Amino acid sequence: MRSLFLVSLVVTSTLAWPQPNQSDSQTLKALLEEVRLLRQDLHTTTVAAQRVQIALYRLQLQDAAVSRAASLVEETHSKLNGLQDAHKHFVTEIEQLDHQKDQAQDFQERRHIEEDRLPRLKVSLEQISHDEEQQQARLNEAEGQLKSEQIKLDGLHSLLDQLDQALENVGHTRASASPR
Repeated sequence: MRSLFLVSLVVTSTLAWPQPNQSDSQTLKALLEEVRLLRQDLHTTTVAAQRVQIALYRLQLQDAAVSRAASLVEETHSKLNGLQDAHKHFVTEIEQLDHQKDQAQDFQERRHIEEDRLPRLKVSLEQISHDEEQQQARLNEAEGQLKSEQIKLDGLHSLLDQLDQALENVGHTRASASPR
């Protein structure tokens, strides 16, 4: 008797439980779809934020590389200018000694200029010329490195611009698609 009472109670309560109507079902489906879209937006935003962080980190590193390359170019250019000034100085000094030699009346003085002073200056001038060539090669290499690093930096700026545009488009797409 007791089990019959329980069975009738369960059947009655199941029948009495309100059945969802069609509009409740559509509302639940709409809510579920909205949750899916929010999860997708959250995932997209998270991935985009991570990519932006990586790009900014790379941009920071590349900016430092460009600064180092620019400093090297500046330093090398400065050294080259110093060598060019020294070259001009030695050329002028050699010309003056040649003139002194030609004007010298004393044989000993003339011989001292020809055999001692001029050869030393010419050796110094040759060394300066050699150093100038090496410094010019270093400058060319440093300028090439600077251009290369600047191209990489420009590429990262372009990537950030693309990411910014993509995020802006996602924001506009979602704003126009959501019925608010």
